Amino acid sequence: MDARSIIQGVRDGKGLGEEAARWFARGLADGAVSDAQAGAFAMAVLLKGIGTEGRVALTKAMRDSGEVLAWDMPGPVIDKHSTGGVGDSVSLLLAPALAACGCYVPMISGRGLGHTGGTLDKMEAIPGYDALPGIGTLRKVVAEVGCAIVGATGEIAPADKRLYGIRDISGTVESIDLITASILSKKLAAGLEGLILDVKVGSGAFMAKPEDARALAESLVATANGAGCKTTALITDMDQPLGHSAGNALEVIEVLETLTGTVVNEALWDVTAALGGEALVLAGLASDAEEGTARIDEAIASGRAAEIFGKMVAALGGPADFVERYPDRLPSAPVIRAVASPRAGFVTRINTRALGEAVVHLGGGRLVGTDKINPSVGLWETVALGEEMERGEPLTIIHAASDRTADAAEAAILRAITLGDEAGEEPPLIHDRIGPEDVQ
Repeated sequence: MDARSIIQGVRDGKGLGEEAARWFARGLADGAVSDAQAGAFAMAVLLKGIGTEGRVALTKAMRDSGEVLAWDMPGPVIDKHSTGGVGDSVSLLLAPALAACGCYVPMISGRGLGHTGGTLDKMEAIPGYDALPGIGTLRKVVAEVGCAIVGATGEIAPADKRLYGIRDISGTVESIDLITASILSKKLAAGLEGLILDVKVGSGAFMAKPEDARALAESLVATANGAGCKTTALITDMDQPLGHSAGNALEVIEVLETLTGTVVNEALWDVTAALGGEALVLAGLASDAEEGTARIDEAIASGRAAEIFGKMVAALGGPADFVERYPDRLPSAPVIRAVASPRAGFVTRINTRALGEAVVHLGGGRLVGTDKINPSVGLWETVALGEEMERGEPLTIIHAASDRTADAAEAAILRAITLGDEAGEEPPLIHDRIGPEDVQ
């Protein structure tokens, strides 16, 4: 078996078998497959597809290209993955809430991609927090605290790391087959018993069209279950930011306000609870999603999730008093400016992608891979769809490093938020649910 014959087989529509997938994943990891061959493979998959069996084979092969964690815990090992959004800090709420309900959560997360925020970037806004501690520390913190939000090391799914970079430069990023295998190979390498997926749809999502979001959700659910991990997906709205803030330290503040009950963002809470409820069903800790959601509600409302979040932060190098003193512990921006509404009316449309891009240009994300993130910048108290505005009221509050970057962000925000004379229909928070029974 060799790379050329495998590529030709995919190119000719013959799919990808388990043996071929294993050979190719090993070659990606150890360098036996060249960049040119990897690019040709990715293009063949994009153009011809590999079907459910091929996705399962590729996912398992890339999972097995590095270390696959095994756990011996007194409770179920569960995780969550989001396809990426703006103002979406659910992971920071959900990991400790699931731990408070008896789950163990090795949440291997990623950095910001394009206009979307990254969970690791948010956690690294906390001074001293080590988001890349290595597998040994991950095991220790999950066992002792119940959850750990960290990044993948080179030991986890190295074949995916190689193919991911090739996809970025070969025009094959949008292949659902490759997206599916990339997401799941890393997640399944964490040794999960169950996985809940948050697939975004709308103007701020990578899959803006409902049919594309559903196709991705179905692919992920079918492939994960085919690979032996119980998985369900919710398709959730991204036609507006989920939270009122966007930007790393600002989103951490919003999470801590919610965890401590200081100020509760209902949309952020509700999506977290819905995803958590489904996760508890997968874990065998709730009989149905309604019971699971109620347990997540209680874990947050009681303060138990906040306590676990604080223990996780301390265990990974952050301040021991972070939950109690988070406003003092997080960085703040020198320029704070409200963006005044140019007219009275109702918020009828939000270009959520444009808001995310505004945060990136403020320094809250990366334009190139080597960019250093400024954790203090972003948007605060952004308006929601349907909200009634008076002329001069703030559409959002910009936190910026300079007046120059604040000027650019203000112009972008005024273009991104549309006002009208009548309030339109607000989109649902949750559009659909895709379970194993829907993809059989």
